[in-house]
Amino acid sequence: MPVDASGDFVFQAIDVCSLGLLLWLLHQVLVVKKHTYQADEDALPIMPMIIGCFIMAAMLHGNMNSRPFFDMMWMAGLFVSTVAVLPQLWLVTRTGGRVEALTSHHIAAMAVSRALSGIFMWHARGDITCVPWLFQWNHAIWAILGSHLLHMILLSDFAYVYVKAVIAHGLDARLEVMSADCGV
Repeated sequence: MPVDASGDFVFQAIDVCSLGLLLWLLHQVLVVKKHTYQADEDALPIMPMIIGCFIMAAMLHGNMNSRPFFDMMWMAGLFVSTVAVLPQLWLVTRTGGRVEALTSHHIAAMAVSRALSGIFMWHARGDITCVPWLFQWNHAIWAILGSHLLHMILLSDFAYVYVKAVIAHGLDARLEVMSADCGV
């Protein structure tokens, strides 16, 4: 980030725009499109996962800026983003394995994002430090890389079906994740 006047108010303006967009999206989801919510199928309990993410982040966070609270919050964000795909995958399985094109593109974009982030973290692994618990072992980087790997494992079957459908039918194809021939 620039330390001179060239960056004044740019980041704050981006934050305000992001907050405004988030509020608009929440209004769309909770008010305008409320009738499209599949409450009966969306029954995966997320609170235990979120609590687990924060507990693991408190134990496994790195020492990136010598501020343990912010290091823990970053790690918690990473862990939560890893399990954030589970409610969507749960909903896909509960609704018969059909995924609309835009939803499938969103899930695929999350997979690509996590793959690129994982590659970056692999190359930055020497720069991430922590207070080691055992034998000078850097548990923080392995928790970060493990989180990326878990996310890729969770999305691997979906990614296979997605790529196959896009090749066969184009980008506007509806996905059928569960089929009779694979027994899922």
